[in-house]
Amino acid sequence: MSNEEIKKQLLARWQIVVAMTTFGTLGLFVRNIQLASAETAFWRGIIAFVVLFLFMLYSKNKTDFTMLKKSIWKLFLSGGVMGINWILFFEAYNHTTVALTTLSYYFAPTVVIIASSILFREKLNVKQVICFLASTAGLVLIIGVSSGGGNDLVGILYGLGAALLYAIVVLFNKSLGEIHGIVRTWLQFASAVLVLGPYVYYTCGFQVAGLSSSGLVNLLIVGVFHTGVIYYLYFSSLAVLKGQQAAILSYIDPLVAVIVSVFILGESITILQLTGGVMILVFTLVNEIKISFGRG
Repeated sequence: MSNEEIKKQLLARWQIVVAMTTFGTLGLFVRNIQLASAETAFWRGIIAFVVLFLFMLYSKNKTDFTMLKKSIWKLFLSGGVMGINWILFFEAYNHTTVALTTLSYYFAPTVVIIASSILFREKLNVKQVICFLASTAGLVLIIGVSSGGGNDLVGILYGLGAALLYAIVVLFNKSLGEIHGIVRTWLQFASAVLVLGPYVYYTCGFQVAGLSSSGLVNLLIVGVFHTGVIYYLYFSSLAVLKGQQAAILSYIDPLVAVIVSVFILGESITILQLTGGVMILVFTLVNEIKISFGRG
């Protein structure tokens, strides 16, 4: 590997570390936005759409528009699902802790594994079955010992709903071919905004004009940094790193979320809930790591 390639690898690793660390702090800022979850998701999409557009102009990405035409309906549907995913994820913050929201959300890779075996006829091996059962057991621990009662359980269910929708977005993306990740996400943001706009208008209405200066700053941080900038860094790093490297570093996100939840927001989490979360993360990670035995 040349010095130039080593530098690219190091830069990509730092990019994904920064991205995952920032993702882990999302709940801290969303909690300070005095808007309905749907409207927060709507403005997040608009701000991130503009930011990614500027990055695309700067990086001068070339896009195969023929392929875009073939996949436009998938991009639209997956973008709409992404928007609803944001609503459920933000709503989970309103009912339970940042830690439990994030840990339940990380059940999504397990959903992808099972759905892929059904939709794409990908065969499950013994390791995948064991990891699925262990991750599910971890989820049962989280749900079964909810310390906040019914409200806590509602939040966890919102988190699981968001995880299910995120899994659907991932499955759509698997069938989108070679469309550049940043271009794909930019178009999905556009679709999310188109879907969320009418929903916000007919349900909670647009209340952003009454947002406090603190709330507005937090909304801009979520849209610009947690979504626009961080998605750019994330997809740029994926173009350089191997999938396994990216998967391992992605677990910085829930680690930071738990630290923020417990030590900054002062939210409680029981030993059993933490154990369940660790089981979900560890066995999902084990599934993503390819270990070869014997001669290689």
